[in-house]
Amino acid sequence: MSVVPAATAVRTVTTADGAALAVRTDGPDDAPVTLVLAHGWTLDASAWERHAMELSADGAVRVVRYDQRGHGGSTGGNARPWSIDLLGEDLARVIAETAPSGPLVLGGHSMGGMTVMALAAARPELFAERVGGVLLTSTSAGQLDPRGRPGVPLRLRALGHAESAFFGYCSRTAERSERIRDRLPGPAGRVNPFLVKRYLYGPRASREAVLAGARMIHACPMTAVADWFPALMLHDKAGALQALDELPVEIVVGTADRLTPVAHSRRLVEELPGARLEIEPGCGHMLLLERPEAVIGPLRRLCAAAAAG
Repeated sequence: MSVVPAATAVRTVTTADGAALAVRTDGPDDAPVTLVLAHGWTLDASAWERHAMELSADGAVRVVRYDQRGHGGSTGGNARPWSIDLLGEDLARVIAETAPSGPLVLGGHSMGGMTVMALAAARPELFAERVGGVLLTSTSAGQLDPRGRPGVPLRLRALGHAESAFFGYCSRTAERSERIRDRLPGPAGRVNPFLVKRYLYGPRASREAVLAGARMIHACPMTAVADWFPALMLHDKAGALQALDELPVEIVVGTADRLTPVAHSRRLVEELPGARLEIEPGCGHMLLLERPEAVIGPLRRLCAAAAAG
């Protein structure tokens, strides 16, 4: 688990089904705007650490980031099966307990972006009344499962079936899978960072950025690795994002993103024509770690606009 900076306040938010969510807060309680950040699958709140430190440094923004259920220091709760809609409910609870009033900006990476979309679909009144802007990076509104989709090449459909079978096996044998993973080379070796970089980063990503992601992924419990996969495949909020129509929305994606390719961000822009799309050359799915300034800039703009009313 990552080390929490000394200035960061730590608390626990408990959901209706008993999940204990580990929440970190940076910046003054009376800041003009609160930025709430949701991380992606297999990561934890430390993925947003540099962003939180820089954006809260001058006291103009209070940053709330938390470990999604089953990740990092957060427990899984009693609700099953897990779903992206459940993560939207978790985000609503975090907001209610850590930022019950005042302007908000919401940001999400990958599964975290889907979390924000789920909340927007379920709670449009919250977005109308309090949310001043949204950042979505390396994410998708749906169509991640290649199985059964018209026009998808046979190779990709076969890969989808193989992935589903693999994560299903890991879910049924979580303890055994955990022991097997512990015997495999970890981030301290060469193979693990090589594979992480190959599939999640661009070719010029720094070793420091790759290791940061590799350590989080390696530390993620196998239950979370396996049980969130079907939720990601079932995620579908296309046509349900009207709550974002009138808001400033920034979308950032890397050209080398293998998990949520640029086409997914373009579909979001088709649904939200007022959104601003930034495409980062050579960056992979871990854009927020690989090129954090590409995410910090849009977040800074959104927070300034929200604070200005």
